[in-house]
Amino acid sequence: MKERKLKLSDVALIATTRGMLGAGIGLLLSGKLNKDQRRAAGWALVAVGAVTTVPILMNLLDRVDDSRKLRAA
Repeated sequence: MKERKLKLSDVALIATTRGMLGAGIGLLLSGKLNKDQRRAAGWALVAVGAVTTVPILMNLLDRVDDSRKLRAA
């Protein structure tokens, strides 16, 4: 198993995006809003959660690669 060190701010950002993704999916599946409102809010939250995940993941992987390069040098 690989060990990765994360800053608290990274964990908070990841948790926030996962929460947005989950909230969006929840809204899509719930009956609290009318159909159009639910779809709009749900898809917006899903999109934000999914789109913000990519740069976070890339940043995290870049940092891991950078630390490996430093150790190899």
